Amino acid sequence: MVIAVIGAGSIGKRHAANLAALGEAVELIGWRGFDRAAFEARQDIEAVVIATSTPIRLELIEMCAARDWPFYAEKPLAWRVAQVEAIHAAAAPVAARSMVGFMMRYHPAVRALSALDLSQTYGFSFEIGHDVRQWRENWSFAGSYAAEPEGGGVLMDLCHEMDLALAVMGPLEISDVRALAHEDFPQIDFATRVDVVAASGAVGTISMDYVSPVSLRKAALRGAERVVDLDFLIPTLSEDMGQGAQVTPFSFERNDMFMNMMRDFLALLRGQETSGNPLMPRFDKMRDSSLLIARAWEARRFTGVVDMDMS
Repeated sequence: MVIAVIGAGSIGKRHAANLAALGEAVELIGWRGFDRAAFEARQDIEAVVIATSTPIRLELIEMCAARDWPFYAEKPLAWRVAQVEAIHAAAAPVAARSMVGFMMRYHPAVRALSALDLSQTYGFSFEIGHDVRQWRENWSFAGSYAAEPEGGGVLMDLCHEMDLALAVMGPLEISDVRALAHEDFPQIDFATRVDVVAASGAVGTISMDYVSPVSLRKAALRGAERVVDLDFLIPTLSEDMGQGAQVTPFSFERNDMFMNMMRDFLALLRGQETSGNPLMPRFDKMRDSSLLIARAWEARRFTGVVDMDMS
């Protein structure tokens, strides 16, 4: 039996290589020229990894559900609420054996943060930023999915931070979404700030940008009992309860998150015991996260433009 990876871009190639390294029979299939009828007729497919661009989600998930194939779908699922609802409705027959690719839930610092008692938290922030022009070698922003008016922009591209805030703080209500565009890309958010309120009343911000000259990925939580700061790039977690900061370093490679998540996906689809990660993004438990992202994208208010040369 074969694990089919549909989508032969960088993330599809990563998943295919990881599956092969785990000893799986894997087939990497490009979306261009994909023959759905021929694929649906195959009898050797055990599961599907969907690594296409965001607009190509619903039709493949419908196909998987009809054939009883568990699937791993890359994030984000959708950029509009109606799309999220349609995708989750379609996925229902296989949702409990499927996953959505929020791999940051496997970051050791996130696991450590989720294990803390954060009930006294009154404020929190999650932030990610980098210069999009330095993202990939020989890469053009204008020709990428990120530059598409429907489903593009930094909020969609770097939506892990939205999911992390929800995973750690529980259900979130959006109070405001402000964004900066670029004069050459007036419908694309290059820097976005989402203001949210947790069910506990704690107030938070989630910020994403394509502009920062220094790559950064951080989180801060402020509570009556403890102050917590995380740097996901170093990575470290600092916890201070008024007696001096205790800093915990973590040693790992970025691909570890992808590998550990794929191991859980394989166990899940085969009915085997998973790693026990309480944050595992099983598809049937991830509706609220995808809805939060879609609601934020729909609520964007552009307040200005960033000044950066995109030529």
